[in-house]
Parts: sequence; C-alpha cells; structure tokens
Amino acid sequence: MEYEVAARLGAFLGVFALLAGLERLAPRRSLVEPQPRRWLTNLGLVLIDTLTVRALALVLPILAVAAAVDAGQLGFGLFNHLDWPVWLELGLAVLILDFAIWLQHLITHKVPLFWRFHRVHHADRDFDVTTALRFHPVEIAASAMLKVGLVYFLGPSALAVILFEILLNATAMFNHANLRLPLWLDRVVRLVLVTPDMHRVHHSARREEHDSNFGFSLSVWDRIFCTYVAQPLAGHDGMTVGLEWQDDRPTRLGWALWLPFRR
Repeated sequence: MEYEVAARLGAFLGVFALLAGLERLAPRRSLVEPQPRRWLTNLGLVLIDTLTVRALALVLPILAVAAAVDAGQLGFGLFNHLDWPVWLELGLAVLILDFAIWLQHLITHKVPLFWRFHRVHHADRDFDVTTALRFHPVEIAASAMLKVGLVYFLGPSALAVILFEILLNATAMFNHANLRLPLWLDRVVRLVLVTPDMHRVHHSARREEHDSNFGFSLSVWDRIFCTYVAQPLAGHDGMTVGLEWQDDRPTRLGWALWLPFRR
C-alpha cells in the first residue's frame, strides 16, 4: 500500500516519543545502567534489524504486507475464500496474528536454539521503551518469515496486517515502558492489554518468572494457557531485571550481536 511505510513510521515515532516523555515524568524504577549507552545499543539493534529485513526482502518474500497483497491477487489463504464482513475479517486476523506472536514467543523460551537468540532481548539490565526494540537480527528475520507464512495461510487484507503491526509495535513499546501506572488503572488495563507491570515480570532474572507473561498485546492468552504471573516474588522495586550478566556487557552492541554464538 502506498502510505504503509509512512503510517507505520509515524505511529512508531509518535508512540516512542510519548512513552519516552512519560517515563521521565513517572518512572517505575531507577535505571541501573547509563541511559545513553543503553539507548545507543538498543536503537542500534533496531536499525540493524530493519536493514536486515529490508535486505532480505530483495531476495525473499519476507514482508508481511507485500505477502498479504500477493495472497489476495493469487487467491491464497482462508479469508480470500470467505465472504465475511470486512470488520469481522479484520478482527479475526488481528486476533489470530496476536495469538501466533504469543505462541512464537513461548517457543523462543522453550527451544534452546531459539532461546540463544531471544536472550539478547532479556539481557537488558534495565526495562524501558527501548527494550521493546532490542532483538537480535536473526530472530527478527526468522519472525518475519514465519509471519509471512501465516499471512499466506490466512489471506488477511493488507489493511489488517498494517493495523496489526502498528498495534503490536505500539503495545510492545507501552508494556516495556518504565512507566508507573496507578494500581487501579493497571488492574483495569491488564484485563485486556499487557501492562508494563505485567510484562516486567517476564524480564525477571528468575527463570520461573521470565517463563511467564508471554503476551505482547493481549493479556488473554497467558490467562487461558496458565502462564500468567500477576507480580514478581521480590516486588517491582526489589526484582532483578535481566539475566546472569549483571554488569555493563549487555550495553555493548558488539557483545549483544555475538551473544547467541557464545557458549
């Protein structure tokens, strides 16, 4: 679609700027690492991820929106053979894609090879809006290819894919934000969406806690499949964020890129 890149980039920058500002006004925890160095690494990773996906898209069908357009033209996918209302197809497509992301996230924790790459995300010793962007390019490329396969299978409209990706990016940045929500508001919001306090549990150094709360957007999947943990054992102020590398190594870009290949 003609304005897809502009719409996604505009939404991303707007949500990022809003949450980064709110983090300064109402932080949930004090940061343990110098922010400029962390941000340089985390934003450096998202730049490398973007360039990786765009480069692969030159030789592989790796962009979900392009796959949706192609599936529509070829008549591939479930929704391209159903004459359902547009609003219903939009809702179901977003719901199914969100569940797929939840399941993929759970698998990256359970399969050792995938965990080697996903732990780059979890190695961050702090938890803020940039943590949502901290992923190894190999994991991002693999995730993009899986998403394309699902798009060909489902046959959602390009609009549904764009809306889902904007929603996913926005909610991921929201639930990674170092943001103090009023407790009553957190309780209400997490009935539907993953909140920062809910997802922070997932970034605990404790294995039983970071193997919980896998949702990025909707909180319902963790409740249905009994992977929901309401609060960290040590409390949000006392919990340790990150993994075993409790020093400045996770703030280094080269170290983060090489982490999956270390013993």
